[in-house]
Amino acid sequence: MDTPFDSEDFLRTLTSRPGVYRMFDGDGQVLYVGKARNLKKRVSSYFRRSGLAPKTRALMKQMARVEVTVTATEAEALLLENNLIKLHHPRYNILLRDDKSYPYIYLSTDREYPRLSFHRGARKGKGRYFGPYPSSGAVRESLHLLQKMFRVRQCEDSFFANRSRPCLQYQIKRCTAPCVGLVSPEDYARDVHHTVLFLEGKSTALNAELVERMEQAAARLDYEQAAVYRDQIASLSRVQERQYVSGESGDMDIVAAAVSGGLACVQVFFIRHGVNLGNKVFFPRIPQHSTEAEVLSAFVAQYYLEHPVPGRILLSHALPDADLIAAALARKAERKVTLSARVRGERARWLGMAVENARQALAARLGSQAGMQRRLHLLQQALELDEPPNRIECFDISHSQGEGTVASCVVFDREGPRKSDYRRFNISDITPGDDYAAMEQALLRRYTRLKKEDAALPELLLIDGGKGQLSSARKVMEELQISEILLVGVSKGPARKAGMEILHIPSQGRELDLPPDSPALHLIQQIRDEAHRFAITGHRQRRARARNVSPLEGIPGVGPRRRQQLLKHFGGIQEVARAGVEDLGKVAGISRDLAQKIYDTFHG
Repeated sequence: MDTPFDSEDFLRTLTSRPGVYRMFDGDGQVLYVGKARNLKKRVSSYFRRSGLAPKTRALMKQMARVEVTVTATEAEALLLENNLIKLHHPRYNILLRDDKSYPYIYLSTDREYPRLSFHRGARKGKGRYFGPYPSSGAVRESLHLLQKMFRVRQCEDSFFANRSRPCLQYQIKRCTAPCVGLVSPEDYARDVHHTVLFLEGKSTALNAELVERMEQAAARLDYEQAAVYRDQIASLSRVQERQYVSGESGDMDIVAAAVSGGLACVQVFFIRHGVNLGNKVFFPRIPQHSTEAEVLSAFVAQYYLEHPVPGRILLSHALPDADLIAAALARKAERKVTLSARVRGERARWLGMAVENARQALAARLGSQAGMQRRLHLLQQALELDEPPNRIECFDISHSQGEGTVASCVVFDREGPRKSDYRRFNISDITPGDDYAAMEQALLRRYTRLKKEDAALPELLLIDGGKGQLSSARKVMEELQISEILLVGVSKGPARKAGMEILHIPSQGRELDLPPDSPALHLIQQIRDEAHRFAITGHRQRRARARNVSPLEGIPGVGPRRRQQLLKHFGGIQEVARAGVEDLGKVAGISRDLAQKIYDTFHG
């Protein structure tokens, strides 16, 4: 009988690095594949006591275990997630459809000012189609990135044709306002050309062209335009990251073993046609005092004599009987099979990732052997509750007879209050006491900035108030073209007592009256009360701004010239922080060891 899954001990040993997680049912079928910037935070959210949404509740009732794959960067996690979804077709993931239903990006080249848009269905319109993409989410992410980088319009033609002044997309630098002639056809055509280069995968040529234009603009002292090119280079560098998860051209397996506490773990990564199809973890039973090499020797011989054999197998430890095993596998495969334990370059990085995953899985296995029954009972209780979204924001208005109006914004994530993201807005230029106008101004300032800065948007927006405040919020969301946020108004009930709140949900056309003992209502009350407290007290302290001194200045071997090269190559310090070791090593004068030091400085 399999040991029940112990979520508490599993989460205790789970890494905070980027990666992919997979949930399995009792029969070993993959139920769900997800990616995470921080595996510990993301996976922990499924086991919070505050409950689960209906879809997630159904998933967790069938979930029997969780496995993770650690990656070096978020982009690698995204690529691996897509590969695994294509391979396993998990029941709780959005699955790809046949070619007729795949989404595309459409560029209407028959117009003077072409439009970029999402397209699904027959490709009969005049213009160019880029794709297919694996999901509608992938298309929208690409459109969002393109809007930020090149500002090609994405509005409807009817909206475009009837403008008399620029919309907010122009104000937040997501469009060049061709609708009112604020950009010439030639300059707009240049932006379209850059967009096409990007969509055609010609990122290297595009980057070179942008760098050249940036330097030309700087030489003629047009620093504003040079800054535009700099930001485009920074955005482009994210998608140019070298994804060595698909760096091989053929078939290969990477096998790594870890032994500790009388247990052994073997991780196998499968590379087929140069694409990482994911990894599988094994926990073979071993005699006491077995070594990693002995575990690998037994595993390779038993596993590959019953499974397809790739042409090359990378091993974390040299096998004492490698020649014998290789010969046996070659006879089975009817071709040469190479077993390699000493590798360099990209393959060495692959092998290092496999070893790290083996150690991580073994640590989780060791931690899951204690306190199982008690924690399982607590988990069952948690699965009966509703789950909050990943990020919740709540607004409240406070003033004294219309004077000194202040709006507060508090932020909660799945770990509770995120006080570093709290914000306060001093409201001005409104009729004193007009809470509706105050709410509109605060929301407009908040979400204009978030969209402009490409920052995280909440999934749920709570408004302390009724239909009037909600009307102000809906007006702002429509103006900013933000449709992915669920708006909920929280108004006091008839008796104005805690537990009697009414939730107004305009997108669903209904009002919700939760029971006073509802954990979901308790969470909403907590957030609402925190927004009220923050508005009244007017907190003076905010999160300390990032130090003006660059983190690069504290790295031995990174002088002014190399700092300049790094910033120029990536377009800014934030992009340097996002880069993987391989990307850092591409910069002239940055060795592999120095790239590792730079990476470690930003990632601990």
